[in-house]
Amino acid sequence: MSYDAREWVWEHSRAKGTARMVLLAVADRCVDRRCIAYASVPALMKRCNASRTAVRDALDKLLDGPELAALAGRTGPRGETYYHLPAAAAWLAGQAAEEDRNTAPGGPDSDPADPFEGGPDSDPGDQIPTPRGTGFRPGRGPDSDPQNRREPKVNGRESSSTAPAAAWQIDDDALAWAQQHGHLDRLGEDGLRAADAKWRAYRAAAAPRTAAAWGADWRAWIARERTPTPGRPALYAVPGGPTPAPAAGMTRAEQHTAALLAALDDLPTGTE
Repeated sequence: MSYDAREWVWEHSRAKGTARMVLLAVADRCVDRRCIAYASVPALMKRCNASRTAVRDALDKLLDGPELAALAGRTGPRGETYYHLPAAAAWLAGQAAEEDRNTAPGGPDSDPADPFEGGPDSDPGDQIPTPRGTGFRPGRGPDSDPQNRREPKVNGRESSSTAPAAAWQIDDDALAWAQQHGHLDRLGEDGLRAADAKWRAYRAAAAPRTAAAWGADWRAWIARERTPTPGRPALYAVPGGPTPAPAAGMTRAEQHTAALLAALDDLPTGTE
């Protein structure tokens, strides 16, 4: 069911940059149409590949807007903050009501069944009962386990199963996203392939994840990939990969400077 909340963020959210990635990470943990999930800052840092400061700033911005709210007086099993996506929940409720009107025996004028009960203060899905606690803003607790147990098929397999990054393939949805957001035009086909190869090299030793998690991580990587500069030599080095050959006509100092600039391009800035 996190697919519905996640799709709402992709299609309707006004959040940008790291705030959008944080909202997607929270939506990915929602288990039903109430769009409620708990998450810790370390978990969001890992999902978004962003610094603690960037994640906290993004949460503050989201919590000041209409798309994310923290449920006061409730914490997860490890002290995580409970979040609610009210705009996504309202939109999904409207979609469910429309479906009920279209399928009800009495036709579109019959009353739709309530898609869920309890409102935003009830527990999300079949969760293990959690202790009551306090806290409104996100805490500094440890990373929490994924909650989602029902996700759509991605890359021809159930996304609830985990696999290494190499098993994830660029599908039609990923290409459509890259084209829709201008990354394909910005990087070009060769640049997109090079960015994909670099992502796979950096993620080769990472722990297995679901296909949905790899897809979100790949999008975040492509979104912050810099446009290729013709004047800069391709001196990017990847873990476990071969050392690139130095460009002809460059002194040793120029080679070191170019390699340093290339490495700095790959460092997260905290603003993506």
